[in-house]
Parts: sequence; C-alpha cells; structure tokens
Amino acid sequence: MKNILVTGGTGYIGSHTVVELLNLDYNVVIIDNLSNSKMMVLDRIEKITGKRPKFYKGDIRNREDLSKIFKENQIDCVINFAGLKAVGESVRMPLEYYENNIYGAVVLLEEMKKNNVFNFIFSSSATVYGDPASVPVDETFPTGGTTNPYGTTKLFIERILMDLAHAEPKFNICILRYFNPIGAHPSGLMGEDPNGIPNNLAPYITQVMVGKREKLNIFGNDYDTPDGTCIRDYIHVCDLAYGHVCAIKKLDENPGVVIYNLGTGKGSSVFDILHAFEKAYGKPIPYAIAERRAGDVTANYTKVEKAEKEIGFKAKYDINDMARDAWNWQKNNPNGYEEK
Repeated sequence: MKNILVTGGTGYIGSHTVVELLNLDYNVVIIDNLSNSKMMVLDRIEKITGKRPKFYKGDIRNREDLSKIFKENQIDCVINFAGLKAVGESVRMPLEYYENNIYGAVVLLEEMKKNNVFNFIFSSSATVYGDPASVPVDETFPTGGTTNPYGTTKLFIERILMDLAHAEPKFNICILRYFNPIGAHPSGLMGEDPNGIPNNLAPYITQVMVGKREKLNIFGNDYDTPDGTCIRDYIHVCDLAYGHVCAIKKLDENPGVVIYNLGTGKGSSVFDILHAFEKAYGKPIPYAIAERRAGDVTANYTKVEKAEKEIGFKAKYDINDMARDAWNWQKNNPNGYEEK
C-alpha cells in the first residue's frame, strides 16, 4: 500500500504522521476542514520532508468532498484523524461531538466501500477504557463506562468498525488506542497549536513558559497517586506517528480487525511532566492547584507487549525528550502557526 488518505492531516497528530509517511516514500493525500489547524502546516511539512502532500480543503461529512478525492486518487488506505477532540468541550457540547465524529466516520466508511477502499486505520483513544479497574491497561480490558462524550464517540466508532468488519470481510481495520500524545517535531517546525485556551497539559505549560498564560492550573492534587495528581501514559507525537506506519504494514497481512494500545508503558504524574518542562526551561514554572475536572480518571497507562510483538512498535522517547521538543516548538513559534 503506497497511497494513503489522511483525514485531519493538518492537525497535531495527523501532520506528524504525514511527515513520517512522506519520509518513508508513501504518497499522501490530505483532507481537512481546517477547523482546528492551519494551511501553513503544509509549508512546514514540505520544509521538513522536501515533499508537499496533495491537499483538499473539505469535510468528511460531505460526500461530494470524499467522492472527488476517491475519483481523483487511487487510495489504498485511509487513516482517520478527523474529529473534535477536547474532553471538557465534549461535556458542554455533546451533540456537536456525536454529529461530527460519529456521522463523519460513517460517511467516510460508506464512501470508502463505494470506491472499493477497504483498509482503515482509526485514531481511537485510551478513554474507551473508562476508569480502568487496574493499571497497566492491555487490549483485553473491557471498554465502556466512558466518562465524557468525546470518549464515547471513540467507543461507538470502534463498535461500528467491528460490526462493519463482521458484515464486510473485505475490510481490514486497525484501531489504535492512543494514550497521551505530547511533544513536537524535533526540528521545532511543527507542534501542537490549539485554538483558544489549551485543553491539554503540555501546550498549557508551554504557553505559561512563553508568557501567554499566567500559571498552570493543576486540576486536583488529592487523587490516590504518589503525589496526588493524575497519572497518564505520555507518548511523544513522533513515536505515535511511527505507530501508524507499523499499522499500515500490519494491514498488508489482511488481519481483519486488530487493536493496539500506543503508549510507553510508563505512567507519569502531572508533577512529573511539570518537572520535565522545568528541566527543559531551566527555571520553575508557576502553578496553582484547582478543583478536580469532570471526566478525569485517576490513572491510565498501558501495557506495551502486544504492539511490540505484533507490529514492532516501541516508543523511543521519554518525558524529558517530549518536554524538550515541545518547548523548542513553542519557543520558536510563540503564537503557533501564525500567518505572517
């Protein structure tokens, strides 16, 4: 498989995956509605790889947009990153999340089927495990009990994919359950550039570091963890991008439906991450303890054996690398992908 359609390909994880694919000589076509990304990302991708992916401004909920892409390009595999992704926002706006994420995925799969494209990689999330009974989490853990609508959209789409593969054996589907992506491309040319107030920890910290925010709010320090803050499995975005290449190779084996957790296998607390950023920064970062946030679970990190054994995926970077690269990106781009 050489021709890959990447939906949401100018977003944070999508753009880093596009770089990984181009560096390995895949042909990449992107569709993105630019609701949470900017055209300048394409320039940065080209600067890093020397190649410019074919780009369509469009929406996966729009059949005409998809039909045009499938008619004009011989697509072998689709990687679906397109979707709304902020946990807190999903609690406030559940209908928008269900309509955008689930309906978008259904339309995309229908158009794939219509155009005889049967290889699909889905950007899922560790949120499908809800509040796990124990950690580390492996792929056999029960899903469900999601604590926010964002996680529930991922759960529903996974179910749709399993039903589809059962009904249509031609489909080969890889579900990748991400843990917590942070970091940026080591070049400093690409990174996380959220709209408005960041929902994720790392960009919030880096915006404090460049003076855009006064201090970091840590949501709760009374969790049942060694330092009282939530524990997550943070994975470098470039490691995560490489995981998608491993998934493409797996689909060449016609495996039906396969599911992998992508993480490092190590849990880090909010304070661990804060201290890694302070190390990169060379000085303390101001913070305050705030109320717990709805939808947050105490601890969530993964077992890594299945992905390593079956698709050869192993994370290379640690939290110090993640903090260094995220800070390098923000320092060089204090306002993100700001159009000059």
